[in-house]
Amino acid sequence: MSDTSPAPAHPAPLVLDVWCELQCPDCRTALDDLRALRERYGDRLELRLRHFPLEKHKHSFAAAQAAEEALEQGKGWPYVEAVLSRVEELDRKGEPFLVEVARELGLDAEEFDTALIDGRHILIVDADQAEGKAIGVTGTPTYVIGGERLDGGRSQEGLRERIEEIADRLLAEQPA
Repeated sequence: MSDTSPAPAHPAPLVLDVWCELQCPDCRTALDDLRALRERYGDRLELRLRHFPLEKHKHSFAAAQAAEEALEQGKGWPYVEAVLSRVEELDRKGEPFLVEVARELGLDAEEFDTALIDGRHILIVDADQAEGKAIGVTGTPTYVIGGERLDGGRSQEGLRERIEEIADRLLAEQPA
């Protein structure tokens, strides 16, 4: 007689929405916090990139689309980190820089170029931005975890600790 009982289900990871803009120096500063959170929680915490391009940064909308293409090609966060770590180059070079970073990471640069031209990711970026506005996001980075919004656009002081407090509480409440 075979055992047909389902394998024990792992609790779904906790989701941390990270409203981000790839031409934003504050988002670059936030990378250290995101790395620390990833290290602390591993696969118990899903960092979900959400786009909130700001009008004052003329390449941010294209960068958001490029990040979606990187996600599709399996290297979303490495791409985001690579672009954010070189914000000044994005300011100077614009869209060609986005394709250059894709090439450096071994992604299909031609596909990036095509994606930026055909606009295949615009709807995702627009939807994120609309949702962000609806929940009161005004700047980046902004985090949402467990229904609580934390604004890092003004100050990131103490934000990681606050995210950890919320995450620890929510994870402790999950059924084992």
